[in-house]
Amino acid sequence: MSLAETVVSRLPEPIRSIALKHRELVKFALVGGTCFVIDTVLFFGIKTIILPNNPVTAKIIATLVATIVSYVLNREWSFRTRGGRERHHEAALFFLVNGIGIVLNSAPLYVSRYLFHLQEPYVSRFTEELSDFLAAQIIGTLVAMAFRWYGYKKWVFPEENARRRPIDEEEALGHS
Repeated sequence: MSLAETVVSRLPEPIRSIALKHRELVKFALVGGTCFVIDTVLFFGIKTIILPNNPVTAKIIATLVATIVSYVLNREWSFRTRGGRERHHEAALFFLVNGIGIVLNSAPLYVSRYLFHLQEPYVSRFTEELSDFLAAQIIGTLVAMAFRWYGYKKWVFPEENARRRPIDEEEALGHS
């Protein structure tokens, strides 16, 4: 039994039934949470250490790395039963959707920094850091996440059950 199956089996009803019914969304959210941590650590690390005068560039680099991790995890776990496209076409669409997602994710940071001037010397360092976090990591991530969820299901992995789950996973989840 996998870690995910163990966790789901221990959830109380009706949460377990909801998690099983919406397993694709739950997996997408877990992949998203993992990539959010990767993106956040890289964004603040790059912004602080390497590119202190270029926060939008730091955000784009961090998001690109998280996107690569996201493709592998979503392809092989979240949407593993979906498909309908040749792998290279699927990957191209994935990165196109994520390219748009990067723009959507970075836009609130750009607005915060360069239109609202929420940066030093106009505001305190604390205000700058807080506004960077809220704009890039919260607002941008939520907008991009909604777009990605739609884009993955609509264009990247459009066909349900295009690839079958292994029998043991189906049986473990009670769907023989």
